[in-house]
Amino acid sequence: MPKSAWLTEPLHDYIVAHSEPLDPLFAELGRATADAAGGLALMEIAPEQGVFMELLVRLTGAKRAVEVGTFTGHSSISIARGLPDDGTLLCLDVSEEWTAIARRFWDEAGVADKIELVIAPAVKTLAALPADRGFDFGFIDADKPAYPAYYEAILERMPSGGLIVCDNVLWNGAVADPDNQEESTQAIRAFNDQVVADPRVEASMIPVGDGLLLARKR
Repeated sequence: MPKSAWLTEPLHDYIVAHSEPLDPLFAELGRATADAAGGLALMEIAPEQGVFMELLVRLTGAKRAVEVGTFTGHSSISIARGLPDDGTLLCLDVSEEWTAIARRFWDEAGVADKIELVIAPAVKTLAALPADRGFDFGFIDADKPAYPAYYEAILERMPSGGLIVCDNVLWNGAVADPDNQEESTQAIRAFNDQVVADPRVEASMIPVGDGLLLARKR
C-alpha cells in the first residue's frame, strides 16, 4: 500500500515500477519489520523514497552522512548505498530492538562497514561529537517535536552545499487541516515554517512518501 495518502495503489505501483528496480532485500526487510513491529511497521520509509534518497546522496557527492531515527534500517541502507566506498554514515537511535533488525540487514546489504550506530538520545550524541566532525548529508526521521533541535545540530556541522532531508513533513495531510491541532501536527507545522523561513538554506517540500522537506545549506 502507498504511504502517500493522495496516491491510489495502482498509481503507486506504477511509480515504483518506473524507478530503479528495488532490491529483493527490501521486501525481506519489510516482512521482518511487519513481523516484529506490527502496526509500527508504517514507520518504515516508502520504497520510492529509499530509491530517491540513494539517488540524492549520489547526486550531492556526499561522503559523510548522518541519520536521526534508524528504525529497522531501510533508510540507512539506501543512504549507505549512495555513498562512495570510503563514505560513512552515523546512525542515531534509541532502540536496541529495532536497530538489531537493521544491523542484520546492513550485513546482508553489504554496507555494515560504512555505518556507525550509536544508541543514545541524538541531540546529546551530536553535541558530544568532535568539533571537526562534519556531514554532507543528513536525514531526520524521529520524534517530531525534536526536529528543530536535530536540524540545528546537523546544519551547524555542514559545509555550503550540504543537504538535510526531513521525513513526514506532510503528516498524512494533517498539516493542511486547520481542525487538526494535535501536538505532533503542530510541531511539524512549526518546523516546516521554521525551515522555509531560514535564510541559511534553500528549501523544497515534495510529496514523496509522507512528505520530504529538503534543505540545502547556502
